[in-house]
Amino acid sequence: MESFTLYAQFSVPAIAHQFHNKTIITVTKRAQFSRPRFMSFSCRQNPISKAVRSSMGKDAVLEGEEAALLVNTCITRNLPPVLSLEHGLERVKEAVEELKSNPPPSSSGMYRFQVAVPPSAKALNWYCCQPEASDIFPLFFLSNEKDSPSFKSLSLGRTRGVFGMGSAVNFKGSSSDASGELNSLQRFLQAESTSSKAYGFTDVEFDPKLTTMKHRRGSFHLFIPQIELDEFDDITFLIATIAWDDSSLCSFSEAVQTFERTFDQARYSCVDGSELIQSALLKSNNTEEHKQMVRVNSLLLEGKQLDARSLEMRDASSCCSQFSARLSQTLSIANNMHQKDEINLAKYFTQDCPNVNALWASLIVEECVRLGLTYFCVAPGSRSSPLTVAAASHPRTTCIACIDERSLAFHALGYAKGSQKPAVVITSSGTAVSNLFPAVVEASQNFVPMLVLSADRPPDLVDVGANQAINQINHFGIFARHFFSLPPPTDEVSARLVLTTIDSAVFKAMSSPNGPIHVNCPFREPLANSTKKWNRSCVSGLDVWLSNAKPFTSYVPLQSSFENGDLQGQIAEVLKLVQGAKHGVLVLGSIHKEDDMWAALLLAKHLLWPVVVDIQSGLRLRKYLSSFLDEKDILFVDQIDQLLMSESFRSWMKADVIIQMGSRITGRRIAQMIDQCTPCTYIMVDDHPGRHDPSNIMSHRIHSSITKFSEFLIKSSSPYACKNWREFIRGLDMMAAWESSFLISSEQSLTEPYVARKLSEAIRCGSAVFFGNSMPVRDSDMYANNWVPSTHSASLMHSAGLLCHYVQVTGNRGASGIDGLISTAIGFAAGSNKRVLMVLGDVSFLHDTNGLSLLSQRTRRKPMVIVVVNNHGGAIFSQLPVANITDRSILDKFFYTTHNVSIRNLCEAHGVKHIHVQSKNDLHDALFASQREDVDCVVEVESGIDTNVEFHSDLRSFTLQASNNALTILSKLTASNPTSQGEMHYEIRKMEYSQYRVRLNAAPTSASRRSNDTPSFREGFVISVSLEDGSIGHGEVAPLEIHDENLRDVEEQLRFLVHAIEGTKISNILPLLNGSISSWIWSVLGIPPNSLFPSVRCGLETALLSALASKHGTSLLNILSPGKEDPSGTSNAVQICALIDSYGSPAETAFLASTLVAEGFNTIKIKVARRDNPEEDIAVIKEVRKSVGDGIVLRADSNRKWTYHEAVKFADGVKDCRLQYIEEPVKMEDDIVKFCLETGLPVALDETVNSIRENPLQALEKYNHSGIAAVVIKPGVVGGFENATIIARWAQQRGKMTVISAAFESTLGLSAYIQFARFLDMQSVEMQNLESNVAHGFGTYKWFDEQTTNEPLNIRNNPAHSSVEADATDAGNFLQKYRVNPDVVVRASADEQVNEYQVPVDVEGASFSINVLETGESLDGSAVVFLHGFLGNSRDWLPVMKAVSGSTRCIAVDLPGHGQSTLRNQNGNVSEQPNLKIETMTDILRQVLNNIPGKVTLVGYSMGARIALYTSLKHGDKIERAVIVSGSPGLADENARTLRRAKDDFRANALVSNGIEFFLDAWYADELWTSFRIHPRFKQIASTRLRSTDLCTLGKVLSDMSVGRQPSLWEDLKHRKVPLHIIVGEKDSKFKAIAREIQAAAPAPAAVVEIPAAGHAVHVENPLGVISAVSQFIRTSSSSSSPSSSFVSLT
Repeated sequence: MESFTLYAQFSVPAIAHQFHNKTIITVTKRAQFSRPRFMSFSCRQNPISKAVRSSMGKDAVLEGEEAALLVNTCITRNLPPVLSLEHGLERVKEAVEELKSNPPPSSSGMYRFQVAVPPSAKALNWYCCQPEASDIFPLFFLSNEKDSPSFKSLSLGRTRGVFGMGSAVNFKGSSSDASGELNSLQRFLQAESTSSKAYGFTDVEFDPKLTTMKHRRGSFHLFIPQIELDEFDDITFLIATIAWDDSSLCSFSEAVQTFERTFDQARYSCVDGSELIQSALLKSNNTEEHKQMVRVNSLLLEGKQLDARSLEMRDASSCCSQFSARLSQTLSIANNMHQKDEINLAKYFTQDCPNVNALWASLIVEECVRLGLTYFCVAPGSRSSPLTVAAASHPRTTCIACIDERSLAFHALGYAKGSQKPAVVITSSGTAVSNLFPAVVEASQNFVPMLVLSADRPPDLVDVGANQAINQINHFGIFARHFFSLPPPTDEVSARLVLTTIDSAVFKAMSSPNGPIHVNCPFREPLANSTKKWNRSCVSGLDVWLSNAKPFTSYVPLQSSFENGDLQGQIAEVLKLVQGAKHGVLVLGSIHKEDDMWAALLLAKHLLWPVVVDIQSGLRLRKYLSSFLDEKDILFVDQIDQLLMSESFRSWMKADVIIQMGSRITGRRIAQMIDQCTPCTYIMVDDHPGRHDPSNIMSHRIHSSITKFSEFLIKSSSPYACKNWREFIRGLDMMAAWESSFLISSEQSLTEPYVARKLSEAIRCGSAVFFGNSMPVRDSDMYANNWVPSTHSASLMHSAGLLCHYVQVTGNRGASGIDGLISTAIGFAAGSNKRVLMVLGDVSFLHDTNGLSLLSQRTRRKPMVIVVVNNHGGAIFSQLPVANITDRSILDKFFYTTHNVSIRNLCEAHGVKHIHVQSKNDLHDALFASQREDVDCVVEVESGIDTNVEFHSDLRSFTLQASNNALTILSKLTASNPTSQGEMHYEIRKMEYSQYRVRLNAAPTSASRRSNDTPSFREGFVISVSLEDGSIGHGEVAPLEIHDENLRDVEEQLRFLVHAIEGTKISNILPLLNGSISSWIWSVLGIPPNSLFPSVRCGLETALLSALASKHGTSLLNILSPGKEDPSGTSNAVQICALIDSYGSPAETAFLASTLVAEGFNTIKIKVARRDNPEEDIAVIKEVRKSVGDGIVLRADSNRKWTYHEAVKFADGVKDCRLQYIEEPVKMEDDIVKFCLETGLPVALDETVNSIRENPLQALEKYNHSGIAAVVIKPGVVGGFENATIIARWAQQRGKMTVISAAFESTLGLSAYIQFARFLDMQSVEMQNLESNVAHGFGTYKWFDEQTTNEPLNIRNNPAHSSVEADATDAGNFLQKYRVNPDVVVRASADEQVNEYQVPVDVEGASFSINVLETGESLDGSAVVFLHGFLGNSRDWLPVMKAVSGSTRCIAVDLPGHGQSTLRNQNGNVSEQPNLKIETMTDILRQVLNNIPGKVTLVGYSMGARIALYTSLKHGDKIERAVIVSGSPGLADENARTLRRAKDDFRANALVSNGIEFFLDAWYADELWTSFRIHPRFKQIASTRLRSTDLCTLGKVLSDMSVGRQPSLWEDLKHRKVPLHIIVGEKDSKFKAIAREIQAAAPAPAAVVEIPAAGHAVHVENPLGVISAVSQFIRTSSSSSSPSSSFVSLT
């Protein structure tokens, strides 16, 4: 027999409750209606479990089913991130008050609020701050540490975990068979996943009042806290939960009252409890021990046994062996929270100390521990023996040793950087102390706390010639914040001197300005622990100190705030300046604390100023959630250092207000930029008073933490962000980023900038980076990837409310030396408790090889990866002016310090794993392996100074050129319209298209051969984009069937664009090309850029760019490359290559070639492989060469039609014919390079390039071979100018010829291609001095008998150049003046009307007015009917309808409660609403469908998909086919149905009672919507949902249409007759699994289409993919009675 119990901390009389099968809603909206109430939804069954109250009086009883239902009703609401835990509590309080003001009407339910808080909110600290007299239980801390957690790790103060207090819901139960069947809790907790967690214990049993505990195999006790703090690696969440049940627990108001009691204790105990940890841990001695505490998802317990053994086997993360829980005033449980057999301190200090030296040393160590300093760095030595023994013997210290005091001190420095508290350094006397000096200097300069305890000879042995005795007084001079010298230990001085000295020293180290403190500790003999009597009176007065674990002296700092009256006056001027800034810039310098990084991120989000980020800010290496950012998101100017190389940019970049957070900056150009902005307001914020103003330009110095100042600005300011200025900078930054990324990625060899880039991509969230002070830090600052996806889950990032997250970065930038770097990094890893990636140069590595010995002492530290960039010397000097004027031998010896030291051997000597990297692949493999292994590793990256210098020079040169080009483009476009006042954006009024059909004189070469008598035509579309001022741009869309495009599919995309593009805005940054158009397509149109057909995208790009050109009164060429003259001094001529489709005899082909030469062509391409035998093509080529002579350039093109052997045969036959190249000689891509190697015949890529859709540089990497001489690029096939530019740049970079080719476009397309070709020709000359007289593949113009316009495109013979040419200037004029020839227009797009009307429907005695949208016509009376999902409306489908309606009638219906559909209730009695179950919805739909004469295709999404599926299966007489988009046949399991009913009923209550805004926050917090939430249209769509007014009916739909109430359709699927098509999003794992189940269950074929780049809301996230899938299904099912069953992915 199984049982379980649910209980809470309050006592409420059980309320008799009436249950009904039917859900009834009585609603009054706010003041206009009576309050809604959803009655309970489950029927009682025989009780199998009970619930009892735990703290007050009478027990209550609750059935197990209802306990599970309560938990499953949980609604989670994510609140915006905050700057502190206190602010988080305030935000939770506001949310609860809002809930109280409009209490839910449900008799039971659960609400959960969560808010992201900064990392300083520590679960252990908060737990330790709870009062001993607490009457709130349980109180618990649960460690997240998995690697052998112990009490010592707690003493270090870095343990992450969970703190919980109070109990919203408690589960208690048992199973008689602990190893076997599921208990009742597991049976009913199987609903959809949320992040709600339950905590507790297995194999124990408590009495109802929680006063005793006993072991019982199979029993368990779980609870969901009311207040919870959950620490992840670098994101922490504050969570609050309220639960109630009128019948057994309490009412909602009583639940809130209990929560408020818990909340009050939480708020008043919310302090920094770091100093209380030691006291709290000592109290753990009095707790009972239990092996482990469990943590499980409260809704995912199905299939798990709640006993310790099964949890360990199935889910190791559920079991935690380090925890402490206070369950009542008298009962506590803990494990690994304290040391057994603690030393009796009172007895030790008063009786057991062997001598006074040991006494003082032990007091020093004990007081350090009480102050939270538990990490001791100990150098070997005799004089320091008392301190060493005391530190090593203390149970809560962690000690690490090193023979090199210099490395040891740097290790202590690193630990303090990571932990934000000092490490204690213990050294002997003499030069041992001096060896600490470099680290002390760095700590002083970088404001890092450190406590140095230097042992010394007594004063009488100094300056008298005693051994190892030097004057250590003020040894570190001005670099120590303070110096204390204790007297030699004596029992004549009170021991209180020792304690107060340490207290004062630590306080000064931690007070601003933080820094090193030196305490000199002289000791007389005996130094060992030999016994020597001492007078116990010296420890008198320590009774209180000995009775607790607190420091002797507590320093209480005064808390200052910007809100204080006197400070407000001082800061008011700063606030006024920030408010008035027109061109504000936020500079983030070196930021050490994670809280400050968090605050800086929130401030950047608030200000929306351009943000300049230093590598050590933590935000240069940030991780993103989305692939594109909205223009309203933070603009990080990552490429500022590269942009500032441009004198033009430096002159342009003038900020009026600069706020710098963090005083140190790595890049010198940023400091120069700030200097050049003078006079401006320059505000520096840092939490130390140090002066960082080398240029003497600072106007305001604010001595404050970054967090406090950010909080003040966020609360007090509403700054202005100049949109146009931001857009200008964004365009420049995008151009520089693209250029450097391209050059780094396309370089074949392994370069140091590539290393920097890949390292930034390899770092995982929650890890940290330590940079050395040489080239690697500068390379990472300049060249790190600025767009790296987050390794956190998307749901975690969304819950935090941030689109990007920081990665902690540090280094020794105080004095910026290269000494002690390895040691510092290892210390940083120990202090931060993170995986650390260290990057440094070889000289820095060699400077601190002693630090490698610290790696072997893996004391509670995560593994490290040390990347050494080994260029065999100090390469940084090669970047300085001295390298240009100094003899190489001097450079090598005195600057580069060239060496051949084996780093591998050094690693082997220290027992450290070593990986040698010499190539890109090696680097990738090494980083992948090292980041995932649990060992320390040194990755040595081989480099060279000379190659490094050369590549850096090229990188600077090309990036500078790109920056200047971008600045020229944007400046000229902005200045070209004097009335725009620098306007960067222009609204698109409309887009139109016309289909054309023009006659050809021969079939295109891509077509199969026809007889000469068969007329040939070319069909396509002319599109026009009109701006608000009347400017018009034209483009051509001319698909070829061989490229997997057809007119019908293309037109559907054009119809979609006509609808989607209207009213949007384009920007002046589009002509930059490098990602700007892709970004616009995604962020503005809301469609994945690759979802557009290549020909459509090309035509759209042409139209957009030519519209911008028209707006600015110039040509397409001039906005791509404004005002540039040809560097070679020639005209804007573009040579044209003639084309011969060679089917004739050799003589006939030679005659054609001679004719073309006579017309002026100097380059001819001949199509080959048209014949059965390559011998015939060889004869043709030979004959042509003989006919035209040697002065004519010949090319051949086989279009991948030959086998490898046939191609080799051809090459051998024409080796004397001097072919410039042959395009695509072989069928198989992998044979291309092989062909080059064997034949030596130059090759050009064509089809290979056409097939690339994503990552072109990666795809082209294998074609670097010099035998590949050219790349033929068809913009209409590769997807427009932006993609074509990437491919062209790759070719230019490698010295390959770039040939632009037409795909039989008309002169409209040719006019754009000619200008683009000219742009690339000039780019080739600028880049590599390549020839600019390349003949481009535009000879297809001769195939046209007529054109799309009456105006001719000027193509002529130019005798001066001995070639046929087009002029780019003429082509620009042609495109500007283009007018379509109406005689060739087949039809034009019309402004197709969307009719909206109401259809009256009567069902179940109620009358509805159903709103319908309709567009398009159908010849046979059929129609496609679209059904939206919950919260949606018919207009959600409008873009898809517009696309599809060209060939069919499209109808969309507003379902009841949605859109404009209304319930017409004559008597006004809302309680008499009909049951809006799926049967009712189907009846309503069928009545609407009766107005359609023919059969219909149903297309439904989500809830609409369920209605469509139900209708097609139950009433299929009217349905021809059904398309199910993200839909389900329902739930078959009765338990799952019960849980889902409960969940939907409670959500319906929340919707009606709390309003639509509250509901949407919770609704879209579900993991199902993860990808939709990052979609650029999400906010727009969510805002339309806010317009819903009939919340009563909407809630009724949610409840009655619940999947838990809908009849399961799984059995019906087995008998279906209607063709079924299932569409799911690639990222929607849940519904992809359902789709496969449907496919398996259905006997008749059912196709499943997976739409790429989309999640659940697939029709919004990738509408073009859905359009294609729906259209293809309609066409294929119309032509075939039995469509095939398949699961395909649209790409």
